[in-house]
Amino acid sequence: MSSPSHFAISLILGAALLHALWNAVVKGSGDRAITIGLIAIGNALFGIVLALFVEPPGPESYIYIALTIVVHLLYFIFLISAYRLGDFSLVYPIARGVAPILVACGGMIFAGEYLSQTAWMGLVLVSFAISLLVLSKGKVPNDPKAIGAALLTGLCIASYTIVDGLGVRASGSPLGYIGWSFGLQISLGIGFLIYRRGHLSKLPRSGYMAGIIGGLISGLAYALAIYAMSLTTLGTVSAIRESSVIIAALIGAIWFGERTWKPRLFSTGLVAFGVYLLAQ
Repeated sequence: MSSPSHFAISLILGAALLHALWNAVVKGSGDRAITIGLIAIGNALFGIVLALFVEPPGPESYIYIALTIVVHLLYFIFLISAYRLGDFSLVYPIARGVAPILVACGGMIFAGEYLSQTAWMGLVLVSFAISLLVLSKGKVPNDPKAIGAALLTGLCIASYTIVDGLGVRASGSPLGYIGWSFGLQISLGIGFLIYRRGHLSKLPRSGYMAGIIGGLISGLAYALAIYAMSLTTLGTVSAIRESSVIIAALIGAIWFGERTWKPRLFSTGLVAFGVYLLAQ
């Protein structure tokens, strides 16, 4: 595939903004397992409505739909653990930072996609800049379990990105693939709510609303990313999408009052330059 079009870049950047917002909802929630369950249900509602109005995906994509449900379950589990153990503006960049190179390598192996030298420079710069956030003053002693959970979250991100990139291309109906794969996340949402059934009454009404709205935002965010994967390479989508760390760093500093934000903003500036290189 050629360099991403302005339309594809706009889709990915929109996905990045929305992704940072719904992750902030999870980090700021009182019960993250319940919130994740509600977000999965919000995703499912988005997908079910979409599936009613578009052509269904072809049978060739069914295996990918099943795989993405499994990987998303693992993703949610590691995400909850990471946000329980570490700062939002630390955990989020680590999880997002390891994904682009893994996705680019997976794209070469499974989709035969090869990025240009400039694109590789941008991709490496994105991951390197994000990794600098871990070394922000005062953050090196951070709980290694938080970093480990964030890295596993990043591995899941790379895995479902590759799976969905292949699946949407095999489906013959990108919107149908999005609708079906999201709609089936109802099983994940119900599972998390059953797991935390003893605590459901403790969550305020505003918490339920935040979870569902976060799910709708999450659904739209990833729908834009999946659709973009039908237009350009998997590695490009993954790396440009990581511009969400810029927003996450600001949210962490302003919303959650997290410290050492200046080094983080410097790193996110490097991310922005890496995204620029990827777009060339």
